[in-house]
Formats: sequence, C-alpha cells, structure tokens
Amino acid sequence: MQTEKTDEELMLAYAAGDLRAFDVLYSRTRGMLYRFILRSVAERAIADEFFQETWGRAIVARSRYRVEAKFSTWLLQIAHNLIVDGHRRARPQADADETDTVMRLLEVPEHERPDQVLSEFEQRRRLQLALEALSPEQRRAFLLRVESGLGLDEIAEVTGAGHETVKSRLRYAFAKIRERLAE
Repeated sequence: MQTEKTDEELMLAYAAGDLRAFDVLYSRTRGMLYRFILRSVAERAIADEFFQETWGRAIVARSRYRVEAKFSTWLLQIAHNLIVDGHRRARPQADADETDTVMRLLEVPEHERPDQVLSEFEQRRRLQLALEALSPEQRRAFLLRVESGLGLDEIAEVTGAGHETVKSRLRYAFAKIRERLAE
C-alpha cells in the first residue's frame, strides 16, 4: 500500500526537481493560504498580490527549504512577513476614532433586527467586522489558530512573537470576537 506524501516530502521532492510534487502541494495548501491572507488584509486585490508573492518566494527558496517545521507553518511565515511589511509601508487611512464611527454605522441596532437567527451571510459579515476590529497582531494569531489550525508554538514561530504573547493575543482576540458577535 502506497502512502500519500506529506507536504514536507512534497516540498523536498519539488526542490529536487519534481514539478508534479509542486502541483500537489499547491492544490493542498492554496485555499488555506489564501483565506489567511485575505482575512489578514481584507482587500482582495492586495490579498491576490500577497498570495502570488508568497508562492513566488516559496519557489525561489525551494532549494533552501529544510524540514524544521510543518510546510504550512513555513509558508504562512512567508505570508505573515509580507503582510507585516505591507502594513509598515501602508499609510493609515483612518484614525481610531474614525474607524470606531464607521464600525458603529455598520452595526444594525437591536430594535431594527428581526427576532430570528441571522442568515449565514449576516453571520459571516459580522465575523468579518469583528475580525477587522482586532489589532493586526490579534487578527493574525486568531486566523492562524482557527483557519490554519496551528498551535501556540507554531503561531509563535510564524509571527516571531513569544509563546506568552501569542497566548495573550489569542485570549484578547477570542474575547473581542465573542463580545462583537454578542452585540
């Protein structure tokens, strides 16, 4: 019985010249990577650029790839670094007061909302707004945990933050999201 190769084995095979291995690896991880990037930047055009740049950097670095962590952790670390660099270069578009005002305008008052369960679309929209209200560090930690299924140590490795810092970011992120969704 032939076992399926791990992502790490596929990356090593790709580095050795097996282009089919890259196709399999890309198809396995592209959705996870794109969701992380899109939710981190919340603008599709920028997410598309970061997605392409992440894969470009992974391709260029293929010969230097070493199995020191899961492939997905390595790939997410590349994306994370690009996103952080992008945030550093971007000029802030609104200050905290302006952002709070816009967020309040987007919320639907309780008395105007029907007493029924929110549709799936509305729930996703409210979650997206709750994610946008988080600090970039909290949002990335939350997405790496929930969307990518990484543990605290892996998130710390991807983000370069300490274990306790990651724990704190996750605790605050979950609390803020619960609070926003309960409103």
